[in-house]
Amino acid sequence: MAPLSGGCIQKEYSPDMIKFAEVHKTYPKQINRSPAHHALKGISFSLNQGQTLGLIGQNGAGKSTSIRLLMGYMQADEGKVIVLQDETTSSTTRRHIGYLPETSTFPPNLTCMELLHFAGRCCDMSKKSIIEQADVLLKRLGIWDSRNRRLSEFSKGMQQRASFAAALIHDPDLLILDEPMSGLDPIGRADIIDLIHDLRSQGKSILFCSHLLDDVERITDHVAILHQGNMLFNGAIKELCEQQRAKEDEHISLQDAFVRVIKAYQS
Repeated sequence: MAPLSGGCIQKEYSPDMIKFAEVHKTYPKQINRSPAHHALKGISFSLNQGQTLGLIGQNGAGKSTSIRLLMGYMQADEGKVIVLQDETTSSTTRRHIGYLPETSTFPPNLTCMELLHFAGRCCDMSKKSIIEQADVLLKRLGIWDSRNRRLSEFSKGMQQRASFAAALIHDPDLLILDEPMSGLDPIGRADIIDLIHDLRSQGKSILFCSHLLDDVERITDHVAILHQGNMLFNGAIKELCEQQRAKEDEHISLQDAFVRVIKAYQS
């Protein structure tokens, strides 16, 4: 895919696009609900400029909490969360982030093009730039012919592609992708993987959160493993697999290594 243009003004960043430093987050006890939940327990990790990092873990590991902190939807109890040199993830900073949530909700009468116009205008893009970017993205994502259909008529996979286009419309410097393969068939997954590889080659910084570890292994070189709010590993996939490889193994997958890390922690 040709590099996008016409989005937010490009900025110069320090090597760390994302930095978590000893971050704690606790959800308080609520009436008639479970006790206070310590969602993150002093975790630290970073995403460097031009790097792709897979944030992985079981349900309840702390991935969603980490993303909410990154997007500025909540604040850490302790520690620092720095995104694009900003400790508050201000509205200005968010204009340089492309965020794909795990579940997207659309107004029932909104068309795909109306979604992209809305997303682009939120980043002060001109109408001309939005149309140019939409042309590139929707054709690449295979939904150009459906651009004027209501999103409520889209299949889940088509909605996911539309959400991806909205996340990319302003040519962001940092991408935060939460379960980007959700609802996609094998062809759709392959298309998105190819697109992410193209974005990597353009120097985009990508945080990739997924339960599909085969996809994580195909897309990223580095992973951070969260489990019950703890950081169990942060580094290169090759290093992780080598650490967890038994003597009789010639090679193990990321999924095998992940399972061994979790079981070792639980034992």
